Amino acid sequence: MIQRIQTFFLLVVGLISGVLPFFLNLWVEVNGKEVFAQDEVLVSLVFYVVTVLAVVSILMYKKRQNQFVVNRLNMILNLFLLGFFVYRSLSLSGETVVSEKGIGMLIPVFSIVFLVLANRAIKKDEDLVKSVDRLR
Repeated sequence: MIQRIQTFFLLVVGLISGVLPFFLNLWVEVNGKEVFAQDEVLVSLVFYVVTVLAVVSILMYKKRQNQFVVNRLNMILNLFLLGFFVYRSLSLSGETVVSEKGIGMLIPVFSIVFLVLANRAIKKDEDLVKSVDRLR
């Protein structure tokens, strides 16, 4: 059952969160220094946790309800990360630290979209199994 579409979506989340933040800048400071995920310990740790949760969710393909819950937890973690990025970029007045927002700030948004698609496919599989059980 690893060949399901939600496995593809979760693999994309794992690749997006595990690889891209370390190549795409999150923001550019006033002095022109680009800040990547490895420069911020907390941010890189959250990206690693998101990646691990996506891989764990892929490996839980036999337990669809638990997979659904792990994906929800992953979405909440991505929302916290997105909130941190928004706070970091908007609350600092006078451009003291953040001068320009990078494309890396959108990574949690893409992760959330793919997690929603994966949860929709998991729900569809669960409904199919329940309908087959009713026929027996």
